[in-house]
Amino acid sequence: MNRLNIARALRAALLGFTLIGTAGIARADIKDYEFKLVEPTVTVGKDKVVTVQLVNKKTGKPVPDAVIFATRLDMAPDGMAEMATKTVREPGGEPGSYRFRAAFGMEGRWLLSLGAKVQGETGTVEAKLVITAQK
Repeated sequence: MNRLNIARALRAALLGFTLIGTAGIARADIKDYEFKLVEPTVTVGKDKVVTVQLVNKKTGKPVPDAVIFATRLDMAPDGMAEMATKTVREPGGEPGSYRFRAAFGMEGRWLLSLGAKVQGETGTVEAKLVITAQK
């Protein structure tokens, strides 16, 4: 009986080590995710909504429930990085789509900078997306 218990304990230990060894493997690399603009142009004015989609580049599928912790919208592409405006996250939208409301005070190119965490992944997804504001 003693040998039987030792054999069971060894099998259980091996199974445990196998599970622990594979638990640390990430599902994907953080570089496999990217933000895309749904519409690259907006009209000049207050309360304009910009929608971005976070996708897994390998599967092409949208990634819902990301935690977006950094946003900035400024006119850096036109040499006016000091011309920044506030962005407010808007609720709703398709899974994997993230909406932001902002005021586009003048025509030109605006840079939307984002930082996000994807559930179950280590690292940060960062994006710099250019939006063109037109009259």
